[in-house]
Formats: sequence, C-alpha cells, structure tokens
Amino acid sequence: MDSGPLPVHLAVRQCINTLSTSRDITEVTEALRTAGRYLSGTEDDPPACQREEFARAHYTKLLQFLISNLNAHWLELLTPEQHMDLWVSLFLNGPPDQVLLVLLDCVNSCSMSSGLERGLDVLEYFLQRGRLSALLWATCQGPPPANSPQLRDTLLSRLVALPDLLANRLQEHTRPAFQPLHYYPLLARELSVALERTCQALRDGVDCSLCFVAQLLGKACVQGHGKEMFGVLVPRLSALTQSDFVWKRVCWQLVESVPDRWMEGVVSGLVQTVDGSAALSRLLGNVVLKNKKAQFVITNKLLLLQYKYKTPMLQSLLGYLAQDSGRRPLLIQVLKALCGTWSSCSSVKHSPIEQQLYISKALLICLGLLRDSEVLEHREELLQCMLSGMQCHLDSSIPRVHHLGKVVGESLSARLDPGGTRLQFQYELDTETKELLSLLSPPPAHQQPPETLPPDSRTEPAPKSPSSEREEGKAGVPAARPIKQHSSDSELDSDDELTPYDMTRDGELGGALAPRYIRDCLEALTSSEDPGKVEVSLGAAEGLIKKNPAATREVSVELVKVLLHLEDRFNTQGFLRLRQRAMVSLTVTDTLAVTGYLTTEFYSLNYSLRQRLDILEVLALAAQDLSQPTSANSAPSKHKPPPLIQPVSTETAPDLQGTAQHWRRVVDQRIESKTRRFGKGAPRTGSSAAPSRFAPVAGCFFFPLLRNYDRPQVTFDLLGSDHLVLGRLVHTLGVLMYFAVNAPVATQMGKALLDFVWAIRYHTDPVVRQGVLFAVSAVLLSVPNERMFSELSDEMLEARAWLGGE
Repeated sequence: MDSGPLPVHLAVRQCINTLSTSRDITEVTEALRTAGRYLSGTEDDPPACQREEFARAHYTKLLQFLISNLNAHWLELLTPEQHMDLWVSLFLNGPPDQVLLVLLDCVNSCSMSSGLERGLDVLEYFLQRGRLSALLWATCQGPPPANSPQLRDTLLSRLVALPDLLANRLQEHTRPAFQPLHYYPLLARELSVALERTCQALRDGVDCSLCFVAQLLGKACVQGHGKEMFGVLVPRLSALTQSDFVWKRVCWQLVESVPDRWMEGVVSGLVQTVDGSAALSRLLGNVVLKNKKAQFVITNKLLLLQYKYKTPMLQSLLGYLAQDSGRRPLLIQVLKALCGTWSSCSSVKHSPIEQQLYISKALLICLGLLRDSEVLEHREELLQCMLSGMQCHLDSSIPRVHHLGKVVGESLSARLDPGGTRLQFQYELDTETKELLSLLSPPPAHQQPPETLPPDSRTEPAPKSPSSEREEGKAGVPAARPIKQHSSDSELDSDDELTPYDMTRDGELGGALAPRYIRDCLEALTSSEDPGKVEVSLGAAEGLIKKNPAATREVSVELVKVLLHLEDRFNTQGFLRLRQRAMVSLTVTDTLAVTGYLTTEFYSLNYSLRQRLDILEVLALAAQDLSQPTSANSAPSKHKPPPLIQPVSTETAPDLQGTAQHWRRVVDQRIESKTRRFGKGAPRTGSSAAPSRFAPVAGCFFFPLLRNYDRPQVTFDLLGSDHLVLGRLVHTLGVLMYFAVNAPVATQMGKALLDFVWAIRYHTDPVVRQGVLFAVSAVLLSVPNERMFSELSDEMLEARAWLGGE
C-alpha cells in the first residue's frame, strides 16, 4: 500500500496532538514546520488544493489551539529564530482576516499574563508587517461573497474599534502601537496600499470591489477618526490624481461606495482636509449629484447649519461646486439659500454673530464665482435680497451686525452693477473688513501650489518590537558602544585604546525570571518542575497579590488552594514563611472568598494536622493585618492642606478691627516675653482615626470555626486525641475575639466563645486550659462593659466562680 501524504484534516490533527503532548523540542519544531508548509507556496509544499482546504477549514482551528496554549512549555524552548520562523510565521503567512479575529478574541479572553504578552507581540508584528494591507486587498478582489455578511460586519467593527477594544482590556498597559494616534495613521497607510494594488489590478483588466474599504473609511470617520485617516490619505491621493485618471476613478468610486449613514463623516472630513477646490473636485467627483446625502451635507449642512469652518474651506467647497458645469446649478441653489438666510430679519435677530459672519463670507464667495451672465440672469432676486438684507442689518442695534450689513451691501451693489452707481458707506477698514472685501475675487487655479507625492512611510524602519527588547533585557548584556575610528594604523594596533565594555549591569545568566502576573505565578506553582522557577514564583507571590488586587480576586481561591497543598519538594529556603505570607496576603485581599474556603477546609477530610494548624495561623495573621489602620491613615500628614474657608486675620482686614487689635497684640507680646515657664511639655499629636477593616468581616472568621467542632471525622477528632489542634483553635478564637474590639458583632462572638470554652475548661491538656484562660481574657477586653453586664451576666458569674476555684 502506498504511503502517500496524509489528508489535510489528519495532518492538522496530528500536529495538534504532537504540540499538546510532546515534550521533545525536535517533534515540536517538526510539527510547526508541517503546519507552516500549508501556508507557503514552494515546490516541496502540499498542492494548491490542499492549501486552500487548510486555509478554509482548518486554519482557524489551528490558530485557536496555538492561542489557547500561549503558556506552553515548548514555547520557552524555542530559539528566537525558531520562534519567528516557525511560530510567529503561522500568524503572518495565513489569511489575515482569520488571524486578526483570533488574536482579538485572545486579548478579550486572556487575563494579564505572559501568554497575553505573547499574543500582543504577535498582534504588533501583524500590524508592523503590512498584514492590514493584505487583509484590505483581499476584500477588494472581486465581488464580496454573499454568504458571509456577519463575518464582514464583525471584521469591519474590529478593525475600526481595535484601539478601543485593546484599551478597555489592557487599561494603562496599552502599548503605543495600539493607541489611536499610531493606529489610525497606520490603517490609512495600509488602505492607500490596498488602493494602489487595486489601481494596478484595474490596469491589468481585473475587476475589483471597494465596498468594504469604503465602509471601513466611513465607519472610522463617523467614530471621530477622520482627521487621522485623511491626514495620511489626502496628500497622497491628491498628488496621485493630478495626472492619473485611474486613480481619479478609484477615488470617485471609493467615496460613492460609502453608505449613506456614514457619508456625512467622509464628505465633511475630506472638505476640511483637502487644500483647494481642484483637489477636492478630483477626489469627490460628482458625488454631490449622485448621492442625496452628500448633496444635503455640501449644500445645506456645511453652509447653513454649521459655522465652525475657516474661510479656505468655504472657498474650496464653493469652488468645487463651480468647477464643473453639471454642478453649477447647485451653486446657484446655494446662492439663493444664502441670500434668503442673510436677508431674513429673524435670522439677523436670533443667530449668533459668528454664524452671520460665516454666511456673509459664503455669500460673497458665491458672488465672486458667478459668471456675468449668471449675475444678469438672477439680478432681480439678488437685488431684492440686498435691499431687504441691508434694511435688517442697518436696523440692528449691534455695531458689528450694523458694520457687516454695510460691507456686504456695498459688495453686492458693486457686483450687481459694476459700471453704474453703487452704494458707498463709511466704515473702519479693519482685518475682518479687508477679508470680506477680498472674497469677491477668488484666487485663480494656477496660483495653487503644486502637490507632490508624500514619502511612503512604509519605507521607514519598523520600530523594535517589545518582545525583542525584553529578550535583550533577559540576556543582561548591554549594547556595545561604537568604537571611535582612528586615523593611523599605529593607533589601531594599540591595546591601550580599546574601549572596555560596561559590565556594571551584568547579571547572572540562566536564572529563572520572576513572573510578572499572578496567573503566571499560579501556573508555575502548579505545573513547573524547575526548582528555580518555583522558588522565584513563591517569592514573588506576595508582591504580585498586593500589586494587582483585581487580578488576584479572579484566582484567589484557586491560588490559596495550591498554596495550602504545596510541598517543599526542592528544599526552598524560607519556604514556610513565603507560603504563609502569600496566604495571608490573599486572605487580606479577597477576604470573604478566601476565609470561606479556609474555614470550610479546616473541618474537611484528608488534611494533615500541619495543614489545619497552617489554616489557623493564616486566619490569625490576616485578622491582625485587617485590624491595623492603613498606612495612609496611620501616619498623620505633616503638611495639612489649608482649610477651604480661612478666618479673617487682622493683617488681611486692618480696617475692620482698627487700632484696638494692634495694641492688644503688643500687650500680649510683652506679657509673653516677661512670663517665665519652667516647662511646656512636648506637643501631642493625636493619632488619626480610621475604620477597622476587620470589624465588618469578623463573623466570617469566627463563627465558621465553631460550626463542626463536636463532629469527629475519620482522620480528625478535635475533642478526642487531637489536643494540639484544639488548643491552637481556642487560642485562635481568642485572637479573633481580641481583634474584634468595638465591632458590632463582638457581643455575639463573646457569648459564643464562652459557651464553647465552658465545656472544655477542665480539659486534661494544659495547652487547652491555657487557651481557655486566654479566650476568657479576650472576651473581657473586647466586649463593652455595658453589654457584658446586660447580656453576659450569667456567663460572667460562672466564669468568676470558676476562676475563684469555687
């Protein structure tokens, strides 16, 4: 039987099984090479039909497996070259849409750990290596598939909202490459590359579709990122469309393919960014005639409803309408609308002066763009507008509106009747007036500066990946400083001129690195067989718990379970102390969950006496930490802020008090100077009060330990032979009682503790009897006197008789 190549699904399953179970690095690298062959196109690789089947049906499954095993042990065994050539290449050589979706799902599902850092490294490589342009170009090839609208919508939303998704997950740990100021210019550059490949394909006679790219541009503009996108796209497209008709058609089709719900963002973004009406005409084409939404935005919203734009933008927008004969009717329509608004008395009274100035500028620019024949054709309407508008402006009591009516009315009169008599007013010729008068003569097209193609930023060297920086940090070897070049050969041969390396920061190679995330620490303590890694993980556990309480609460119960069952297999120095401090920190950080677990496990089966004693010690130490005031409250501030309401002193208000306060202050100073004191004593600073963190949770520590003390277990008999644990339990209950002083639940705790110790006050073991005395003392110290004599009177009488030997 011929031993041909395995089918694709069997080969993929074999690779996954090998990566899941094998610990041989040779087998792992061979499995990664086998999977990588389905993504390349060399002669020795599988045929094209198998590669297509792999990309269509099995590639996502393989990526999901790799992402779910970001903490696999074999990843640490790969060399940097193998890591790039075998593992990272699986993400960079496959279908980019699948890779992007899987990587973003990984970021949303993984918690802060080294595995998440590896996933972010791959995502950063994905962005830096031009995979976004490959993704966009793949969507431009041919018509969009009709069977995957949901997938395209998901891909579109993930592409546009990638910085928001990562920022919501990573918070302050978001890398610069994923921030909006870096990502959206990169997305615009990749989009321009996809458009360039589209132009080349059209020249070769291949059909392309710009629907997805237009939707991407529109959604990015609607979400407020049009400035970053067009800041990169407009200079390049303006230069390319000057002499290339294919580029013009591509730009026109790109704008016309934008859905109506996003058309306003694209049109307004282009109008604000493009410099000059000629460039705007080359980029927009006749979209104002083909799309009703674009026509409303250009002829109404940007001119009549909004007034935040500068004068050059108005000249570009109205010049765009005047550029083509088919668009000139819209210019006449805009002129009539502006005349109606400018001559409306209601608009003059109720509109802000800034909007009236904006409309006046647009009106004068339109008049300057009209031909003489068009002026004669609409002279009567314009004359009526001038008369009614001047009347409204001159009747206004606002000087600026009055001045604006004079300037615009004089300009209208000069344009409507250039050879006859025209209106003349006396007004101050300020900067605003000069600008208004200059708008009647638009700049000729030949005076606009020629546009040059901006340098392609893709040719710049890519920034160094954070993973490579961390690898250099791990090695601990500083970069070699450049050696000064000498002119003579004799100086080069001299050993005295050799510059030594700076080895002050060198560290010992081969040592295990401390984990940076609590999940990595948990994984190392659970499954690692490396003694050094276990030791550094145990040593770093307490600091990681206190550093990130939110991440600790996600794994607190699981981690305390691992620590409780952890054995000193490698003879770690200070093992018991490190383990105990980590468990105490966990209890303080996530008190309710960890305390509930520990108090439940204290009476469970299959625990040694050592583990039960550890539980009691951890609970007592955690109660002590919680009962202490926090550092912010324990140290009183030496520099207190001044009060918000300051008392009026005699220096600040001398006129209010007069000379009476002055002579009184002089007398007080003389008495103070002649008074003899033998000692004042040190000033006392009272300690600042702070609420006890232990008081609200004291019952969670105390009452579960009294729940099952009288139920003997197979391996644990508290009231029988296990005297040591009983004595320690009574002592721990006394400690909890002592730290619950002034707590609302202290009275109930004292009553329950006296009922418990009353049954064992005559125990044969002196350790237990000593614990009973300590518990009774803790009750006397913690329960308020008034509550003790009102609610614990019977117990106090019995305790008095027992202590007195009666």
